[in-house]
Amino acid sequence: MSTAAVRQATDDDVDDIVRVQLTTWRTAYTDTLGTGVVDALDADDLAAQWSGAVRHPETAVRVATEGGYTVGFCVAGPAPAEDVASADGALPGDADQVGLIATVLVEPRWSRRGHGGRLLAAAATALREHGAERGIAWVAQSDSATLNLYRHAGWHPDGTVRTLDTGERTVRELRLTGSLDLRLHDPEA
Repeated sequence: MSTAAVRQATDDDVDDIVRVQLTTWRTAYTDTLGTGVVDALDADDLAAQWSGAVRHPETAVRVATEGGYTVGFCVAGPAPAEDVASADGALPGDADQVGLIATVLVEPRWSRRGHGGRLLAAAATALREHGAERGIAWVAQSDSATLNLYRHAGWHPDGTVRTLDTGERTVRELRLTGSLDLRLHDPEA
């Protein structure tokens, strides 16, 4: 059995992060976002963005590996005010203690092996280490796999939604919130 792990991403991981994003979006998100949006993704542009994220001091980028192969990644950091605010723009009392898990992606062929849960737990740990007490994430309402991952961790929709226009589709996203003290079952344990 291969060893599964999650670790801090480095500049050397950027190409693998781009590969995971492109593969996952093409496989799992084309119907949600639209073919043109996914086809327009440029590997060089993504690499520049991910290099910046990996180096950013307030952003936690982690990669999941199985054996020597990168199979997924997550990104977390302080939650911007617009992501924490209610629909009327009001900020909750704990706004400065809320972290955002911007993404958890696992290549579909590596799913159902605990990588998503390990990544989510690593993101939550990184947010706690930077002073966050609660987390939020935006997830497409049609993305049942990611919604199930968060539900398994005890995160639930808080009633706030947003609609994104991709130019081809409109994507309804639910804001999920939950504790950063996660106790996920690891199928590898």
